[in-house]
Amino acid sequence: MWEALLRPARAGVVTLRNRVVMAPMTRRRSGPSNLPGPLAATYYAQRASAGLVISEAALVCAEGASYPGSPGIYDDAQLEAWRPIVSAVHERGAPMFLQLWHAGRFSDPEFLGGAQPVAPSAIAIEGQLKVASGARPFVVPRALDASEISGIVQQFADGARRAIAAGFDGVEVHAAQGYLIDQFLRDGANQRDDAYGGSVEKRARFLLEVVDAVAGACGADRVGVQLSPASTLGGMHDSDPGKTFGYAAAQLGARGLAYLHVFEPHAEGPRYSPALRGAFHGTFIANGGYDAKSATAAIESGEADLVSFGRPFIANPDLVERISDGSAWAKPDPSTFYGGDARGYTDYPTRPNP
Repeated sequence: MWEALLRPARAGVVTLRNRVVMAPMTRRRSGPSNLPGPLAATYYAQRASAGLVISEAALVCAEGASYPGSPGIYDDAQLEAWRPIVSAVHERGAPMFLQLWHAGRFSDPEFLGGAQPVAPSAIAIEGQLKVASGARPFVVPRALDASEISGIVQQFADGARRAIAAGFDGVEVHAAQGYLIDQFLRDGANQRDDAYGGSVEKRARFLLEVVDAVAGACGADRVGVQLSPASTLGGMHDSDPGKTFGYAAAQLGARGLAYLHVFEPHAEGPRYSPALRGAFHGTFIANGGYDAKSATAAIESGEADLVSFGRPFIANPDLVERISDGSAWAKPDPSTFYGGDARGYTDYPTRPNP
């Protein structure tokens, strides 16, 4: 019934045995020093019937942390900790990309050893941040000096090199969901008046510098980018998302990347995906509330080449098999999404054998 979703595809250098992608999802189960833990190998391998597995976001520097329990890719100990995880996924026949991440203003001194979070502009996120002592307002970030930006660009490139050395097939640049690159892109968070702010072209400069540096480190056909033009997470907004993200997609499309991955609420608000797909002219991954029926329709209509699933993969390690034979999907337990141990992580059962 869902043959279109189960057909092989390509994304840059990798061949996918189906068009079902495991989306990157923060699970906060890494250990001290941002080392991914041994349970992660089991977790990802359980879900490796996906055509492509994308890891949870990995920090490109300690200063980019947003909360405890996140993995990193900024030192060699982290590189070595990722090796068995990637190997476990490869043993089950799936390629794996690592998502590269810097949280920017989506952080707190408690997570940064007392340091102030950084951002394009000194504009705090509205609302409360949960920390060990309770909840408190987000702090006002420190606006990055232009001279500091090249260093962060280099950290993304170094993270890409380590990812490839760890065995990953490629990397995804996290430019979505209100984190640092998204903060530079959108004029609600970026009010700079230098070479990195103001016009769409200047606001997109940081994204493109990161992508070019990462592509230089591992090859453009091993690089994907995630965008979220309609997301309001972290108080994000833009005066003209169509123009901003249309420009970004066109510029990314000219770089021969592996894919563009767009998160967009499937049934709510304005939809930018069709225009971004047209501007990018490459492998396009759609994400946002899809089920097997709507994902198949998206592929059959040409709306997307691949569809990524987040929460369904948490509760259904055998999601591809369930799609294939029409089995019901289990529902995840939100109370175990972040932190903890095997419960709600590696203990979800697979469906009974037919």
